[in-house]
Amino acid sequence: MLRLLASLLFLSALPLAATPQQDAGTIEDVRTRLTPFMERYMLDELKALRSEMAQFQVNVKEEVVQKELGVADKAMSYANVTVTYFFYLLAGAASVLAIVGWQSLRELKKNAREYAETQMRQITDTYERKLKQIERELQRKTKVIAENYREIERFQEIHALWLRASQEQSPQAKMDIYDQILRIKPGDLDALTHKADAALMMNERQWALSLCNRVMQVDPQNAHALYQRACAHAGVGHDEQALADLELAIQRNVHLRSVAADDEEFEPLRQHPRFLELTHDGSDHGQGDGNTDNKKSS
Repeated sequence: MLRLLASLLFLSALPLAATPQQDAGTIEDVRTRLTPFMERYMLDELKALRSEMAQFQVNVKEEVVQKELGVADKAMSYANVTVTYFFYLLAGAASVLAIVGWQSLRELKKNAREYAETQMRQITDTYERKLKQIERELQRKTKVIAENYREIERFQEIHALWLRASQEQSPQAKMDIYDQILRIKPGDLDALTHKADAALMMNERQWALSLCNRVMQVDPQNAHALYQRACAHAGVGHDEQALADLELAIQRNVHLRSVAADDEEFEPLRQHPRFLELTHDGSDHGQGDGNTDNKKSS
């Protein structure tokens, strides 16, 4: 799992590692060529993880069976030693009683049998409790393995939906896929922010504002949600709110400065002095074109 997460972080960081002199088209070509490789690599990792989980379940079952056999063997050995001990004790006690004449051999045999049965019952009860405890532990571990397996399947399904969304061109189609992701994982902040971006593409700015506000209620520091809300405010004429959100977004993610400079959503603010001040950074303009279509990854 750690290797998979590390691979995801490394591959998702590739577009940001571009220097200002790299051509935007070259970055997009590299990303396009890497997409099948990324998908194949992640699927191989998931397949290996499922195999490891299955092998782990088999190993747990084998270990529990071995422990149960060991416990049963010890119980039988202990019972055998106990019975032998009681027979020796019985013989010695019978000899003493025969000499002293305290009680008959029949009474001694009866008492010894009752004592032996009591001891055997106590030993049996003890090992039954231990076996039940082992069984409960095995059930708990089996449940954990099943939950992990379901989580892997859910991750695979969500990953496939994200791949589909990245290939869709229609905002409505993207919106439908993000809704599917939210049904599988309610409250997913990435899906909500991407849904807000699709709403902006459909000129549904009030809808985008509502989605961004939902994200901000959970994560007030979410730079992507701040940026999308700034775009929505700019589209409905709320200039001051748009500039305030844009400033906070740039403070949390400096790469959004160059994205905003080329984003057509801020066309109403293009000549605003504060907007020019926020987006003015000569070192970032070289990456503007490459980041405009990738606000989500920022």
